[in-house]
Amino acid sequence: MATVIRFLKDEAGATAIEYGLIASLIGVVIIVALNDFGDETENLYNFIETSIVGAGK
Repeated sequence: MATVIRFLKDEAGATAIEYGLIASLIGVVIIVALNDFGDETENLYNFIETSIVGAGK
């Protein structure tokens, strides 16, 4: 019976789950930010390419 009570009072598992949720949310934010950064970088390179090709004519 003492083992069951100790198990119910133990919050270590809840803390691990909370850390896991925080880590996954940080991961999602990083993925979204890198995706946006990638799109902006692609637009910049396309602009530079267009400028260089247009300057050569």
